[in-house]
Amino acid sequence: FQRHSIAGADLERSWQPPQPALVGLLFLQSPVVLGSWVLAMVWEHGRTEVWHFVVPLGWQLLQTVELCQGTRARILSVCSQGASLVWCEERPPLGAHSDMSKCAFRFCVCARALEVGERGVRLGTVRIVLHNSPEYQVLASPQHIFLVPAAASLTTTSKFLLIWHPETAKLTITAPSAGFIRSKVLHSSSESDFRKLLLGSVGLLSDFTPLDIHTSAVSNSGGLLLVSMKGTVSVVEPDGTQRHIFDLEVGSLARGSPVRLKTFGSILACVLAGVLYLVDQNSGRLIAKEVLSMKEVHFLESPGEEDSIQLLTQSGIYSFSFSKPEDSSRPEPCLVEMVFEEACRYYQRRSLSSSKLTVEKLKKGGAFQAPVALTAILQHSLQQKQKPAQGLQDTYAKLLSTMSLELQSYMSLELLKTCVVCAPESEVESYCKELVEQEVSRILHSDMDKDNLAYLNSVFASFPKAAWKATRSCLQLQQNGDGLLVARATPEVWKKVLGGPQLDEVGQNGMVPLFELICASFLRFKPKWLPSFVELTQQYTSMSWAYSSKEGPEGRVPLYKRALGVLARKNKQSEGDKEMELELLLCSKRPKAVLQALHLLIHLKRWQRVVEVAEKFSKLSPLLNKEIFTTLLAEFAQHRELDPYLDRLWPLCPAELTASDILTVVLQHLPHSQEDTVPFSSEGNQLTVGLLKPLLQRVVQRPSVQDEMYLDALQSPTFPPPTPPREH
Repeated sequence: FQRHSIAGADLERSWQPPQPALVGLLFLQSPVVLGSWVLAMVWEHGRTEVWHFVVPLGWQLLQTVELCQGTRARILSVCSQGASLVWCEERPPLGAHSDMSKCAFRFCVCARALEVGERGVRLGTVRIVLHNSPEYQVLASPQHIFLVPAAASLTTTSKFLLIWHPETAKLTITAPSAGFIRSKVLHSSSESDFRKLLLGSVGLLSDFTPLDIHTSAVSNSGGLLLVSMKGTVSVVEPDGTQRHIFDLEVGSLARGSPVRLKTFGSILACVLAGVLYLVDQNSGRLIAKEVLSMKEVHFLESPGEEDSIQLLTQSGIYSFSFSKPEDSSRPEPCLVEMVFEEACRYYQRRSLSSSKLTVEKLKKGGAFQAPVALTAILQHSLQQKQKPAQGLQDTYAKLLSTMSLELQSYMSLELLKTCVVCAPESEVESYCKELVEQEVSRILHSDMDKDNLAYLNSVFASFPKAAWKATRSCLQLQQNGDGLLVARATPEVWKKVLGGPQLDEVGQNGMVPLFELICASFLRFKPKWLPSFVELTQQYTSMSWAYSSKEGPEGRVPLYKRALGVLARKNKQSEGDKEMELELLLCSKRPKAVLQALHLLIHLKRWQRVVEVAEKFSKLSPLLNKEIFTTLLAEFAQHRELDPYLDRLWPLCPAELTASDILTVVLQHLPHSQEDTVPFSSEGNQLTVGLLKPLLQRVVQRPSVQDEMYLDALQSPTFPPPTPPREH
């Protein structure tokens, strides 16, 4: 407009020097004209100019208002949420020589409604969110306000984040290292005092490490994105929980180096040092990494475009698409790069050198011939459809004949992927099932590294039903004639299921090991089979690894505990979860797990099942038999629920228990009577000698261990033995 001499170019002149620092440029919601632009320019001393864009005239100043109530206040951070502004202001102390410890808490977080209507701008009353606080940076999501400690904050107060919920006036304290700490509803201004708010959590917060925050931004889903000084990207949800997303490939970030963050649907875009990273927020997988020719880049809002990103630079506006289709006529260069990248990872894992191996070094070095031979064979095979094949070296021709079946499988897989892309909606599901089955089978027959495991996680998340059917097919799971679950998988496949990267190795980026993925599929589609599957895996483990071997899965975390962990992480808990927990504990046949299941059954008062479990598992070992019997004897002493089953319990009594041992256990667990005036309770639930008599008779009449030792001597024909004949 200035170029064409149109009035309304005062917007640029309004921030010409001399002016205080500009704190924020905020677009406000305006109900005056749909689609119109209302811009609030907030200056450091609190003066706020509200501008309105009129199509024939350009930008026009509507009104100038003062946000702060005090003349000495200074705004440091501001954000807008709906029709309200939220800011953090500094309120300097009145005395010139004030105590510096008190000066550290001289900031205040305020909120104020700013509505633009037909009659101009209406400014609401100031609402104190937090006072006597350290400096905070305020960031707004659609329903919450995140308060991030400034870099200059005290070490004590920079160990946690604050999340304000305007609708409920609730303030949540959370620490990334510990998760949710506490929340409090602020009913009055006296409760908004920062020091009073933390009074009950000082001891807990003192043990936390200070926050490691380089850059913060708000995602489109309402979470807080954080980038640490080491390049770790994570998200803090409004409920206070934190989730790791991705690690940027940097050693450490300088305090002044800019990092741009923005989310587009489920895609996280990040620009650092002229490199654009595109990461899937759900799985943490790196989708693309592009080197940009410009350093200073800003993301633009691009509504309606889910597969492209608009970038604003000094030279213009650019669009970056991350879903462009591959050129099907020339697949060779991409495939060649994939082969060399995979070869780099393979050789790097087996290299003793500390220098990093790159694709360029691999192509130019000539030391590794395997990727060169493979790319030549692949290019030779793929070019046969389009043009006559070029001559292949004799050394490669023999390798080509050996790889012919693998190449056919690869080509059929690529053809199937093309069918998925081009098929109508009615046929996509059937193609996806076949594709997922081939992919799962392929990965289970290759090295189970972190990349393959991350890919399997995304497959199970995107196609859960197809992945479940593919798993059943690969493991050959089925029920036999007796209704028992059997698996005819090869030992190599079992080792991939149980011996891949474990939870302590892949806990980042939201991945879980393959065994946990399969257990989650069982819980979703065939929960009755899960205990039998865990029992099958334990049988295979005992045959393949030595007991408590650290290389085997049982040497780390027992398989039944891993399955219980999957059960505990279910989104929706159901009534059958307790029964599933019992079955998983019992199928392990471990003493501690069996006793835990027994205590759980006692807690649920399922006495019939208690007796059945005791009869079944007392046969496993004498020590477990003694523990089970002692537990049930203690329960018998406390109540009369087990009385109908005494004829089944007494045969379980271990041989080494004596009558005095039994009486000791009973006396230790007798309930304390509150009425000692009469010998028997009116309720009739006391233990009597008559109930205990059959057990004591059984123990007393049973031959003792000493009797068995001298049994032969006691059963000799004559006792004592005859006197030997005397010799003259």
